[in-house]
Amino acid sequence: MNKHYKQFPCGQVATRFHSRREMLQRSAFGFGWLAASGLIEQEQLEAAKPNRQSDNATARCVVFLFMAGGPSHIDTYDPKPLLTELDGQETPESIRKTFKATAMFGNGTRRLMASPFKFENYGECGMPGSELVPHTSQHMDDLCMIKSIQHDTVIHVPGEYMMTTGSIAGDRPSMGAWVHYGLGTENQNLPGFVVLGGGPRPTYAPGFLPSEHQGTAINAQDGIPNLNLPKTVTTVQRQGQLGLIDKLNKRHLEKIGGDSELEARVRSYELAFRMQMAAPAVFDLSNETQATERLYGMDDEKTREVGTRCLLTRRLVESGVRFIQLRVDGWDSHDDLVDGHGKASGKSDKPIAGLIADLKQRGLLDSTLLVWGGEFGRTPGVEKKGGRDHSPGGFTMWMAGGGIKGGQAIGKTDEVGYTAVERILTPADIHATILHALGVDQYELSFKHRGRKEIATFNGGEVIEEAFKS
Repeated sequence: MNKHYKQFPCGQVATRFHSRREMLQRSAFGFGWLAASGLIEQEQLEAAKPNRQSDNATARCVVFLFMAGGPSHIDTYDPKPLLTELDGQETPESIRKTFKATAMFGNGTRRLMASPFKFENYGECGMPGSELVPHTSQHMDDLCMIKSIQHDTVIHVPGEYMMTTGSIAGDRPSMGAWVHYGLGTENQNLPGFVVLGGGPRPTYAPGFLPSEHQGTAINAQDGIPNLNLPKTVTTVQRQGQLGLIDKLNKRHLEKIGGDSELEARVRSYELAFRMQMAAPAVFDLSNETQATERLYGMDDEKTREVGTRCLLTRRLVESGVRFIQLRVDGWDSHDDLVDGHGKASGKSDKPIAGLIADLKQRGLLDSTLLVWGGEFGRTPGVEKKGGRDHSPGGFTMWMAGGGIKGGQAIGKTDEVGYTAVERILTPADIHATILHALGVDQYELSFKHRGRKEIATFNGGEVIEEAFKS
């Protein structure tokens, strides 16, 4: 018997024994092929995406700045002089009779409360912003105010689902998942859909789309969880582990046929290894200047957390991440509007303004679509001790960059701000507009689910054409 082989009792011959050095040398070619095959497979998947960006795309990526809790439109960007005149009075019948039943709480009969915040006009456009948003308002000429968003739920979580998925049930793909499914990522070493600040999982879930399109939730301070290799594990060892896992998973797939969850897991292992090599540099903020940190408010305890998320967002945009969803909590001010909104805006206004300024100075704003807003607005009526209730009947969002024409307002609410009365728009219209900016036809981007052709704007939705530069 050859000395390199071993005879087992059953008569079988084992594979040849190699020295450790020979094994590593030969395995290196296998590990290299594993990495190459993974990249080739990914390129094939990208080429097979259902809808590539058209030549008329005005943006290559999206940043959705989600203000959870419901920021008050009438206290940020939609001032109402009549509300100041009627402070302490009941809503006039002339205004109340125009309401939709779902557009307010208490049938619009609550005592009205004037905004406690002062407004100023900003920029060459002269559009108003309140003292809650003084930093962001400095960029008013870049902002397109959409003041007539409306939907039908007054409950927070269904409202969040409506704004991120188009459905109050939370059982459909989020907009970020649709975008990732349709366009993929520009950087094969990073997730194409990143979530900063968390939130209910359906707001970034893939729904019925393949699992790989789910958003990757990231902690801005710590980066991607569990990314770093353990100190006792080398790169070669990790490649070997992934090679074995990949082989076993694919062998199992051959036996059971297609499986979205398992196929996504196979690709997630490949992506995880590539991220371990590339992502640490993206999340290392140590090389940023003090001036940049001050721009984002990272030198102030109050704004540091959101500032870090916003700075990381800029770095993710630079790195080719397709869709970034950044959440800021704290806008649900039922009791004390001055305190509640003061804290929420106090921690987010300067960082968001810093993001706009930084993207602009780096030449990235023109190709990055920014979308700001929450799940609904707030009523002009007073609740509890100086707070406001939920109001999905008419509220404000804004867009900037990515081909958007700034310095303009679209739509309006009634004289005290209860409900939209002109150019009424829906979350589906926002979603259609996002897809349009990315060069994606909302009707062509589809996925067959249970025998039905599903699209992102299944409840309708029209592109807000006037939001774009001509």
